[in-house]
Amino acid sequence: MSIAYVVVTVAAATAALIASGIDVFRADWVRGNMQRYGLQDWTLYPLAGIKAIGALGLLAGFAVAPLGLAAGIGLVLYFLGALATVLWARAYSDIGYPLPYLALAVGSVALYALT
Repeated sequence: MSIAYVVVTVAAATAALIASGIDVFRADWVRGNMQRYGLQDWTLYPLAGIKAIGALGLLAGFAVAPLGLAAGIGLVLYFLGALATVLWARAYSDIGYPLPYLALAVGSVALYALT
């Protein structure tokens, strides 16, 4: 297990947990974005749960490696879906929002593959 893998994975898990918390507390700017994307407010809770489970799975991957890989792949797919949703809604100014999360998740999976 490399230091880079640990750092990127902890950063990815932290970012996903923070994003999950923002969804749970239903920040006004998040609710506004969701409405602009055509999503209902109630979807914030399941989406927050997915991000939190992915983050916890990344951290659990330090003990059970395949679990971390599965969580990383799940987060990559989740944030690809978020990017697709932004593009589908033609909210091009928001493209930058899911990209850092996606990059961290991809980095975790890529570094897992290299170790």
